[in-house]
Amino acid sequence: MAAGAVARRSSDNLGRGHMAQSSAGGASTRRVLAASLIGTAVEFYDFYIYATAASLVFGPLFFPASSPAMQLLASYASLSVAFIARPLGSIVFGHFGDRIGRKSTLVASLLIMGGSTLLVAFLPTYHQAGWIAPFLLCLLRFGQGFGLGGEWGGAALLAVENAPPGFRARFGMFPQLGAPVGFIAANGLFLILGAVLTPEQFQAWGWRVPFLGSLLLVGVGLWIRLKLTETPAFVAAAHEAPPPHVPVAELMKTHARETIGGTFAVVACFALFYLTTAFSLGYGVTTLGYGRQQFLSVLLVAILFMAAGIVWAGYWADKSSPRRVLMAGSLLTIVAGAALAPMMGSGSLWLIGVFLSLALVVMGLVYGPLGAWLPSLFPARVRYTGASIAFNVGGVIGGGMTPAIAQALATHGGLKLVGLYLAAAGAISLLALWPLKKTPDTL
Repeated sequence: MAAGAVARRSSDNLGRGHMAQSSAGGASTRRVLAASLIGTAVEFYDFYIYATAASLVFGPLFFPASSPAMQLLASYASLSVAFIARPLGSIVFGHFGDRIGRKSTLVASLLIMGGSTLLVAFLPTYHQAGWIAPFLLCLLRFGQGFGLGGEWGGAALLAVENAPPGFRARFGMFPQLGAPVGFIAANGLFLILGAVLTPEQFQAWGWRVPFLGSLLLVGVGLWIRLKLTETPAFVAAAHEAPPPHVPVAELMKTHARETIGGTFAVVACFALFYLTTAFSLGYGVTTLGYGRQQFLSVLLVAILFMAAGIVWAGYWADKSSPRRVLMAGSLLTIVAGAALAPMMGSGSLWLIGVFLSLALVVMGLVYGPLGAWLPSLFPARVRYTGASIAFNVGGVIGGGMTPAIAQALATHGGLKLVGLYLAAAGAISLLALWPLKKTPDTL
């Protein structure tokens, strides 16, 4: 389908969504925004507690190796298992999200990821069960990734398909804000546990507490999502024509250009995030020798700058366009790559904190507008599938192996190579965004 035709259909569908939603009143709007925010906050909490545990304790507990660096590398490799599952989850959940609706699909994705996270709390260690322990850990990590593969796209659609014209980027930033909220909840809990438990207690059983806490958070997310109604854009599309039998097949046939462009456009945000959180935490604690509590505190402050960057991007994107903000963020990602080695390797925790804060502001610029921009590339009948595949396949390319690759680069070539890796990710996203000048729906 030509870009102009997609533009008209996407704009019409989102417009109908606003008209239907406006009659529901402010309470319904608040419920939609709360569901998109809280649901992704729960999902990202689950995801981040694994990333934090992988950086801090999973290496010696699940992966016996000759050195701490090799244990950390193996732990980061388990982190990447979820990125294999995410594209599969995006296809499966996208299929049902485009055929039966957004609400039921979002509930299912939350249950699968929450259940996988909860079960991690009960896993035996390598010392207790041998190779079965890392196998089960990786299996549950796969479940986390599979659930998250359907989560983000549905949450973004829930927000933007209910947004009034002129507010789509600001509505679309709410699921994005779930990322810093989930990160703060996850790492704040790890910080508290580190303060009240001895290192031996934390290593023995304390790391399991955040995984148990997922049960409560998933319950809250389900309670909110079960109260939702279907999005107006999906209802309107279903009335126009029967849903596609195989949404992914229709997507690849008629919207391959948008899918490929959207996929590479998100590379920078994933590379930035996993370098500034998972890699920096592991590198700071094991290589630079900073205390875990000290470095987590720095990260918790820095992540607030990411939240500020997301809000800034949402308002900026509504006044300009999401594509322009994403391009500006991609350029700044290249700058952040150049600054990584001198600031991270300075030996000053204060200077490292400044770098992480500024880099995470940039992360807000390349992440915040995605909630509005990616769904705008596709018509409602394949929007769940298209946005989910682009986001999650881009996540594999940009973040799947990034902590492990960065650790290997830092070990064998120093932080300059890690900075070049980040700059290359920014360049890839910039090049992907450039030809998409005529996006289907210019937000």
